[in-house]
Amino acid sequence: MLRLSALGDVCNLVPTVRALQRQWPDVRITWIIGKAEHSLLAGLSGVEFVVYDKSTGMAGMRRLWRELNDTRFDVLLHMQQALRASVLSLGLKAKVRVGYDKARAKDAQNWFTHRQIVPHPKAHVLESFLDFARLLGVEDLSLEWNVPVPEAARDEAAALTGSTGYLLMSPCANPRLRNFRNWSAEGYAAVIEHAWVHYGFKSVLTGGSSTQEREMGERIVALCRPEAVIDAIGATSLKGLMALIAGARAVIAPDSGPVHMANAMGTPVVGLFATTNPDRAAPYRWREYVVNRYPDAVRTYLHREPEEITWGQRVRHPDAMALIRVDDVVERLDALLMRPHDRKEEERSDEA
Repeated sequence: MLRLSALGDVCNLVPTVRALQRQWPDVRITWIIGKAEHSLLAGLSGVEFVVYDKSTGMAGMRRLWRELNDTRFDVLLHMQQALRASVLSLGLKAKVRVGYDKARAKDAQNWFTHRQIVPHPKAHVLESFLDFARLLGVEDLSLEWNVPVPEAARDEAAALTGSTGYLLMSPCANPRLRNFRNWSAEGYAAVIEHAWVHYGFKSVLTGGSSTQEREMGERIVALCRPEAVIDAIGATSLKGLMALIAGARAVIAPDSGPVHMANAMGTPVVGLFATTNPDRAAPYRWREYVVNRYPDAVRTYLHREPEEITWGQRVRHPDAMALIRVDDVVERLDALLMRPHDRKEEERSDEA
């Protein structure tokens, strides 16, 4: 399997791994994966990881090719629609190379494969990965994750939160150019106040150590009463973040890794979507709790109807996320928190 990034995507890929393992319990799976993504999924049972650090460029590719020089795979599942991944695939020895159908293949990925998965218009990302298993004849496509969280990561989370109930908010998506997925500090602060006043839940802020993320955290904290918020931005490892998510009563975040990490851990999640289509990229098991302003953003900033644009097209406008109202988020959060308290525990038991 070749899928390097990103954090949310590799979480969505794990059910395909589990489906392959159920169909063929003795199958040997090698997953070529990115450095950060490996730190998140390290220890995944039955999988041998080979890590490619994208910052190493061609030199890193040559090292990886030498490492796998004596390995000939029966099937290469080329699951990354990017030219860099396709170049990397050229140095791998495989009898059959499977990639996306022409409609979903980007950067001419279909030129680098022998066979393509069956077209699946308007598929969710998670379903697109399962299409690879379908092509191989896998019958049981039920969803299973079982992502390991070591005790040290749970200790890391407990040191930040203590034993009190909490919500987790990851306010920033990847800070790459023209991403525009972040909601406002004022919006998060209002939801934090609601959670504290009505439920007695603190909110834990998480994220990376970039300047943008730290500044966002500082703005949110400045708008909140001190007892209602814990600023843990830049303070955890990825496994520690997974442990924090596992222990949260609910997660609130834009289209980013944490919503899919929560989905993998069975933690309820309110996804905030306006610039990306939640039908394609929402946290899969919690789609009914998404705040969906994507159709409004398409009409407002692309001046078209959602059915008139290509599947998965993004609304790259800095004001699109402002279409999300505090009341939208509070309503979805209340709906989550008023569900039977034991459902989350039942979902976790199913994955144990």
